[in-house]
Amino acid sequence: MERLCVILLLACKTFIVDAQFNGFNCDANFHSRFPAERDISVYCGVQTITMKINFCPVLFSGYTDTDLALNGRHGDAHCRGFINNNTFPTVVLFSISLSTLEACGNSLVVSTAQGSNAYGNLSLVQIGNIAGYIDTPDPPTVISYLPGLLYKFSCSYPLEYLVNNTQLASSAAAISVKDSNGTFVSTLNLLLYNDSTYVHHLAIPVSGLTLKTRVFAAVKATNLDRRWNVLMDYCYTTPSGNPNDELRYDLFFGCDKDPQTTVFENGKSQMGRFSFEVFRFVKHKNQKMSTVFLHCVTKLCRSDDCPLLLPICGKRKKRNVSERTAVASDNAVMTAGPIITRSAELNSPPFKMNSATSALISAIAILAVMSMCFFILSMSLLRGKYTPPTPLSGTHNPAFS
Repeated sequence: MERLCVILLLACKTFIVDAQFNGFNCDANFHSRFPAERDISVYCGVQTITMKINFCPVLFSGYTDTDLALNGRHGDAHCRGFINNNTFPTVVLFSISLSTLEACGNSLVVSTAQGSNAYGNLSLVQIGNIAGYIDTPDPPTVISYLPGLLYKFSCSYPLEYLVNNTQLASSAAAISVKDSNGTFVSTLNLLLYNDSTYVHHLAIPVSGLTLKTRVFAAVKATNLDRRWNVLMDYCYTTPSGNPNDELRYDLFFGCDKDPQTTVFENGKSQMGRFSFEVFRFVKHKNQKMSTVFLHCVTKLCRSDDCPLLLPICGKRKKRNVSERTAVASDNAVMTAGPIITRSAELNSPPFKMNSATSALISAIAILAVMSMCFFILSMSLLRGKYTPPTPLSGTHNPAFS
């Protein structure tokens, strides 16, 4: 009898749990529990932050999807999630637009600290952190037998990137996402232009650019919220597409600038613009053309913070080249170049005659031969007609002695 009661109790409990999960992709053997930390996944994107919450433990705890909301905003339908029953297990999705992230009470905190940039140069480094939580409402009673659910999330975005493009007009790279860390690097492009209008992309002839040709470059952000500006921290060139190449030539870092480089705009909008004159690397002296690759370590800064990050020229310590270190492994890299320049050729090209010139030279040679033959023939005829005088015969007159 007792055994029968236990069986009936277990069957009743199983029926209740199955009824509770009815219509959703849940397994009573795995999901008959209260929520745990592993039940939330956070995806930090360029334009949106997405959270997925395992809905089955929420059901087991006695709540529905409408009970979950961002940062306690249970009365605002825009701050609630929506059910996705096409996966196993069923999940509740929350999506936060970075352009309106404060609408549901999420916070953005940008921390600034003195540190080293991607190449060890002393610089101000910033990190943007977006944080919030998802919870269930408190009951209007003194006590409750339901557990209060709370899911915390955050996304950290480093705001400094190494931008270097192997194509002259690159498209955005794939978004790099890992756990609760995000990157804005997919919004950044390093582009080359023909002139200061920044309209037409640089066209490099097959023979390469002439030395001292002025090239106009821009680091441009696309599909990025307007609260961020682009700040170029350090731009340099290498003879190869490898940004870690030991041989490099600096264009500018802070107040240190190559004399042939002009910075037009930096930290004031979502585009940083500068120009420089192309050159060749001496190591390419035995080659007809030299390749130059352009790289920029770039920061994203809030428009109000950018002026604070710009160097005060004349008061800043001059950079020590020996202080550079290798690029950190967690720096995001999009690979501008190659810029191809042609070297001057000192060897004169071989002379090639056309058909008219060749015919003229042949005619002159024939006339010269004919003239020589005519001269020899004339001399022979004149020698045949000339008779030398005969000597006089007779005896010597002694009177003349």
